[in-house]
Amino acid sequence: DPNEDTEWNDILRQFGILPPKENPKDENEEMVLRLQKEAEVKPYERMNLKELEEAEDDFDEADREAIEKYRQQRLQEWKCLQRRQKYRELREICGEQYVKEVTNAPKDVWVIIHLYRSSIPMCSLVNKHLSLLARKFPEAKFLKAAVDSCIQNYHDSCLPTLLVYRTAEIKGRFIGVTQCGGIYLKVEELEWKLAEVGAIETDLEENPKKGIMNMMTLPVQNIPACEANDTKSSDAMKPHIT
Repeated sequence: DPNEDTEWNDILRQFGILPPKENPKDENEEMVLRLQKEAEVKPYERMNLKELEEAEDDFDEADREAIEKYRQQRLQEWKCLQRRQKYRELREICGEQYVKEVTNAPKDVWVIIHLYRSSIPMCSLVNKHLSLLARKFPEAKFLKAAVDSCIQNYHDSCLPTLLVYRTAEIKGRFIGVTQCGGIYLKVEELEWKLAEVGAIETDLEENPKKGIMNMMTLPVQNIPACEANDTKSSDAMKPHIT
């Protein structure tokens, strides 16, 4: 047997009559080598954008194209991270900041602003829910403003008022307790409302109020008050709300 481990076979191998005996493969060693190879990372893949710029001259020409592609990938990742971390909170603004913060917001950003009066319990509830949603959906801009700083003589029956903007246009509005969801409003219900107008991308699979009529007609006596207030306050709104 040429594969048998005997002295005679060893002599035959020395004279080249038999081929050299193959050493048995160490499976563990092979696995270690394979894992090491898979774990190899090019130096530039460990660097941030600033380090890449500083070390650019240290790489050879063969790596230039790969480095540029990697740089662009890291740049896009950084931009996405910056955008996700840009908001993350319900911020207070005043009427003088309305145009800058709402009307002139970046075109790809949804803006949700709550006009409130602190003496109205429903307004406090909406602010509480919006604070939670701002953290859950940091890519959207959540704002609140005391209504008196934006519109004079705004009727209490129209509060809370939620306005949803994109590209300087109102894409959705919820005016008064009923349209905002009622005094027992849950944060999931408000999340669904904002998702319906496109302001956020919810992971809720169905309307939390499914099967329940959550948009009721306002009492007749309250309608004229809102309409009258709308007419009287329209001029006052123009400097701050477009």
